[in-house]
Amino acid sequence: MSIYRLFWIIFISAYSVVRSDDFKEEMYIKPLPPSHLYTYFQFITIVNHKSTEHSHLSPRSLGEVISRFKVDELHLTLTEGQWRHHQWGYPVLDAAPGAELYAWFATDVDDIDTQWRKLTSTLSGLFCASLNFIDNFNTVIPQMALWPTGAVKPIQNITSQLRYASLPREIVCTENLTPWKKLLPCESSRGFSALLNSRMIHNTKYHSIGVHVRKICANKDCTDTHLEIKQTVALVYDYKIINSMDWSFRKLFGQGLPGACTLSSASTIYVDVTTNSSHSFKLTPSPHRILQSQRGASETEFAVYDIHNNGEMINIGAKYDSKYSNNMTVIIPPPIYFNRYVLGYGKEFGGIVTELVNNYMTAIDVVLLENAPWWLPIQLSSLRVNGEANNKLVIAQYFSPGRNRQKPYHLELLIKLPPRSTTTVTIDFEFVFLKWQEYPPDANHGFYIGSALITANLPTAKQYSSLPISGSTFDSIINASKPWYPAVFRTNGAMVSLPTPDFSMPYNVICLACTVVALAFGPLHNICTKELILKPVGTPVSLTQKLMNLLKRKKD
Repeated sequence: MSIYRLFWIIFISAYSVVRSDDFKEEMYIKPLPPSHLYTYFQFITIVNHKSTEHSHLSPRSLGEVISRFKVDELHLTLTEGQWRHHQWGYPVLDAAPGAELYAWFATDVDDIDTQWRKLTSTLSGLFCASLNFIDNFNTVIPQMALWPTGAVKPIQNITSQLRYASLPREIVCTENLTPWKKLLPCESSRGFSALLNSRMIHNTKYHSIGVHVRKICANKDCTDTHLEIKQTVALVYDYKIINSMDWSFRKLFGQGLPGACTLSSASTIYVDVTTNSSHSFKLTPSPHRILQSQRGASETEFAVYDIHNNGEMINIGAKYDSKYSNNMTVIIPPPIYFNRYVLGYGKEFGGIVTELVNNYMTAIDVVLLENAPWWLPIQLSSLRVNGEANNKLVIAQYFSPGRNRQKPYHLELLIKLPPRSTTTVTIDFEFVFLKWQEYPPDANHGFYIGSALITANLPTAKQYSSLPISGSTFDSIINASKPWYPAVFRTNGAMVSLPTPDFSMPYNVICLACTVVALAFGPLHNICTKELILKPVGTPVSLTQKLMNLLKRKKD
């Protein structure tokens, strides 16, 4: 076989491998009560090859991170704002305020903690975030709250391969969005990513960007797997900001949609029109088709737009009727919603309270995960559920005590929520004194506590924002064939005020010391080191006196 023919065989085989990648982009729009609009983007890339050296549509930088550190599944979100579950229902993908990262490593990884630190440092540089501050002192290993959603090999102790950490103080800005968009095949020039204008999306009430990497089954027997890279953006607009209930792409994003991405196999927009039974608003232009989805006692109706790469500018919008514009949507609470706040007064003792409300007619099992930092020691002996120390509602619990500057406090509770009830979980903590180098620059602002995780098997899919299942690329966690629907939620964050020294005192001491040195020490030093010589005024100095003064100076 000639070298020329061998070269073409290798080239054609490699080209067929990288061309087997698939990319889809989807957009979901849903009105939220009472006066908000939810827009959700997801960009899914399916990698059909195992090598990261040859990539056609998938980001090579992210693929090399996954393969180098042997990560089976990874979830990263950067969020600004609070999602109101009681009013808005459930989002497509829930996220904690700030930065949240958790990953499962392969079973052949020996030192997971070392790989975890290397992974966080690499992702910190890739997304321009402060993930390098993640270390053992703010990382936990969940035992019941988190489980992989991808095709992970079943092992006896899958939780030992998991690491979870959050940075509730992390601020999301343009520096995070720009490298995120560079991972897309069309970046921000074409497709749905062209709508993600940083000037517009950072003016929302809630915005979150995320990267989710996992393995999915390539066949029914799951003997072969593909790699799924899903990039998401969630935005919540307030009608008061856009000054109208009428919305359009130009109002929301500052421009129209310049067509689909040239490398995408499908570009679809879904508009939730379930609440439009009274025809309170009209979509322009008219949708291409209407899709109805039924799952778990919940019927959803979508207006579907199939976007093509024709170069035309598209501006989809909704025009509300004037007689319906002032009517507020009735808020129907979801099956489970929650609230979290801090108790206590003074600078000695406090407490964290988590209220879990079961609005359904049957009991629901949930797992509550509390991740308290090392500087906020929680006391397991003070745990109370509905005011009782040993409550029968707690089926199982796991507690890992923290250690100063080494590991956080980790508490997990498996609780059975009674029907139509409110369950209150309270645990006390102590305030500690930090070293003066450990205080942030704005210590008087307070210290943030990360969100608690709530894992539940929902018996119904009501008030859940979800996209229809689009083949193997997006298997929604809500499926019509399942009797229950697993979901993971994050509570709102909290902030405590630790005992803080008066950092203005050093400034006052420095000013006082400098004043004493300048006004007291200076004149005393001059008096003690200089000689006072009387000099006659008005009488001429003789030549003899001048010579005597000169000799005296030389002698000194």
